[in-house]
Amino acid sequence: MVLTPSILIVEDDPKTSELIDRFLSKEGFRTSRAADGRTAIDTFAAVGPDLVILDVMLPKVDGFEVCAVIRRTSKVPILFLTARTEEADLVLGLGLGADDYVAKPFSPRELVARAKALLRRAGMASGGETESTKAISGLTFDRAKRRFSLHGRALELTAIEFTLLQSLFSSPGKVFLRSELLNQLYPSGDPVIDRVVDVHIGKLRQKLGDDPAQPVYIHTVRGLGYRFSDLDAL
Repeated sequence: MVLTPSILIVEDDPKTSELIDRFLSKEGFRTSRAADGRTAIDTFAAVGPDLVILDVMLPKVDGFEVCAVIRRTSKVPILFLTARTEEADLVLGLGLGADDYVAKPFSPRELVARAKALLRRAGMASGGETESTKAISGLTFDRAKRRFSLHGRALELTAIEFTLLQSLFSSPGKVFLRSELLNQLYPSGDPVIDRVVDVHIGKLRQKLGDDPAQPVYIHTVRGLGYRFSDLDAL
């Protein structure tokens, strides 16, 4: 029997938490809830959810710290739910490893759609394709396993990072506009700041050990976007 995905809802407002729970349950998701950051960390360890919907403003431990704690051991998708929509706060959250955010006040249907999209991306880590592997300068993509490895070591990527790297890697030398990458990462068409792409590129570069000043893999095309190296393709 295949279990439906489990979602941890971390929200201190009981009415908002109940609303989210009700909509997710109608879609068949299994849910658990926490009303403060400390309980969220304990519940995450006990339940092992497939996705976390995480409010930023929480008692005891805020959402940013909860996100950082989760990212130390897991690449589970994290969706921030926040009334703090200043660019600096959003960049901070994404920099800590969050995959997406929804601003308050929000549409429950939009929230469910975003959650489904993140779970679909996370599902890319399993089976499906049977084509051969492809390698560029020591970075290998195993299509059958949907996995990237760097010099033989598997890369631990979030769902968003995987999607972004796969897009760039699949077309070496092609210049991807930021708008193109945003559309691939957030196909629902909801407004997202351009800096989101830059933050995720920065995280990818760290995991690849790629120096932005002298990149081996991801090159910045000033004023346009990014392209992946087209050298040493095997």
